[in-house]
Amino acid sequence: MEETKKIIKEIFHYIDLDIRVDFYLKENNSLLVDVKMKDPQILIGEKGQTLAEIERLLKIIVRRKAENPFFINLDINDYKKRKAEYLKTLATEAADEVFVTGLEKKFPPMSAFERRIIHMALLQRKDISTESAGEGLERRVIIKKRDS
Repeated sequence: MEETKKIIKEIFHYIDLDIRVDFYLKENNSLLVDVKMKDPQILIGEKGQTLAEIERLLKIIVRRKAENPFFINLDINDYKKRKAEYLKTLATEAADEVFVTGLEKKFPPMSAFERRIIHMALLQRKDISTESAGEGLERRVIIKKRDS
C-alpha cells in the first residue's frame, strides 16, 4: 500500500500543478485517491473522461507494481462524489415518474460507473426495475414499472 501511495504521489508530482493528494483506505480494501487542485477541469475533462483515463492508468501501473492488487478510486475535487449524488437524485425522480405514469424511462448513454450508481440507488425499490441495454458507448439504463 505504501509503495502504491508513493507511485501515485510521484505521478501527480510530474503533472506539475498545485495538487494535494490524500489517501483513504476503505473497509472493502479499496484505496480512495482524493486529489484537490485549483483548476480541476484540466484533469477531469469533458464528462469526466480525463479523470476516468487517469484512474485507468493508475490501476494499470499499480497492478504491475503491487504484490496484492486492490481497487483504486480516484476523485478530483469531489467530482465523482457530486456526480454520484446527482445521479442518485435523478434516478429516484425518474423511478417515481415511471411508477406514476407506468411508462419506461430511458437514460442517455452512460459510463459503467454512472450506470452502476443508478442501479444501486434503485436496488431496494420493489415497484420498479432497472436494466442496462445497448452496446459499448451506447449502453444506457432503462427503468420499468414492475407488474403488481
